[in-house]
Amino acid sequence: MKDKISIVGAGLVGSLLAVILKKKGFEVQVFEKRKDPRKSEVAEGRSINLALSRRGILPLKMAGVFETIEPYLIPMKGRMMHNEVGELTFQPYGKEGQFINSVSRAQLNELLIENAEKAGVEVHFDHKCTDVDFEDNRLQFENGESIKCELIVGTDGAFSAIRKKLELTDRFNFSQHYIEHGYKELCIEPTDGEFLMEPNYLHIWPRGNFMLIALPNNDKTFTCTLFFPFEGSPSFQELNSKEEVNAFFDQYFSDAKALIPDLAEQFFNNPTSSLVTTKCEPWHKSRTILLGDAAHAIVPFYGQGMNSGFEDVRLFVEMAEEMNWEWEKVLPKYSSFRKKDADAISELALHNFIEMRDHVGDPDFLKRKKLEAQIQEQYPSEWVPLYSMVTFSDLPYSEALRLGKIQKKVMDEFLDQTAEIDFSAIIDRFNTLKQVD
Repeated sequence: MKDKISIVGAGLVGSLLAVILKKKGFEVQVFEKRKDPRKSEVAEGRSINLALSRRGILPLKMAGVFETIEPYLIPMKGRMMHNEVGELTFQPYGKEGQFINSVSRAQLNELLIENAEKAGVEVHFDHKCTDVDFEDNRLQFENGESIKCELIVGTDGAFSAIRKKLELTDRFNFSQHYIEHGYKELCIEPTDGEFLMEPNYLHIWPRGNFMLIALPNNDKTFTCTLFFPFEGSPSFQELNSKEEVNAFFDQYFSDAKALIPDLAEQFFNNPTSSLVTTKCEPWHKSRTILLGDAAHAIVPFYGQGMNSGFEDVRLFVEMAEEMNWEWEKVLPKYSSFRKKDADAISELALHNFIEMRDHVGDPDFLKRKKLEAQIQEQYPSEWVPLYSMVTFSDLPYSEALRLGKIQKKVMDEFLDQTAEIDFSAIIDRFNTLKQVD
């Protein structure tokens, strides 16, 4: 009999980890403070659609569940930009045939919980964790239950109860940062059972300091998300009446507004939610470890929150298996090994927000993208754009960030020259800086 493992949090990361560990032969229990989402209504307006890519797909395949999830995915092959008069411009995500996948968080979570239960995992809902004894490997719950196990894994999100208990221990570092923007979810309903926009794109309305995005769902709706400052002008603070909301959308998102006849009602019925980045270290203590948002919550602008959490699961399991499941060795090594990559994707996600809202329609940005595409076409094995390194590879995030900064430096040097660009010189410069950086 292998160790008894308790996972706190039946969200995406916890459910996936449970499936894999159960199939490895462990006795696995999952404890979730919420009610079973399959039997209760999910609160509307709080779920930013997910973009599943390679880093998330590999762990799903490792768990043997990808084939049950694939039918629910909608491929998106690039950004479809909407300017202020409704004109469209397409920006591909990568090379021909590369795409990311839109998927509903609630739908994916339910599928993973079902797969966990089918694998033999015990999933306990309405179990709010109130205390952790790190020395005795014991969990205490609000209902009075006390559970002892060999390993505790906290996968309970950005406001993790397990991490909050770790914050009370000696030499534990924690920080959180809210950006000035919040988000509001809206929905574009289908007409006659059909999408009202092309579904195989991530639609984006970039407007400088704010933006609207829309991702497709398999019920033919689009989940729209307005990322907007809480305060200032314009901001959520200023939009206090239906007339003000309609006037704002008429000015900045007129083509989207035409597709949402009950726009003002949705705007005031759905909550305005905040966006937080959290960092902490170490991610472990004794036989307790944090994975996913519990260890490193990030903003959603690179589409890597779920993917990085799933990658946590894959790397953690691979390392544990290599080390023969000796938790005293695995936990500190994993915690140290993965931290730099979590910090890197956090930085990349914040930067990508600026790119999406400010730069994607800018002529200089488009010129840079065109040059980068030309470099990649001529040197496909030597020059991989940063977005592709993050989204379509499993290169460590920290290495992708390092190479991306070098690429930016090289392009800055060559972009403004008036002579014909020598692509071989660009590659030579890039390779030189790679070696000395």
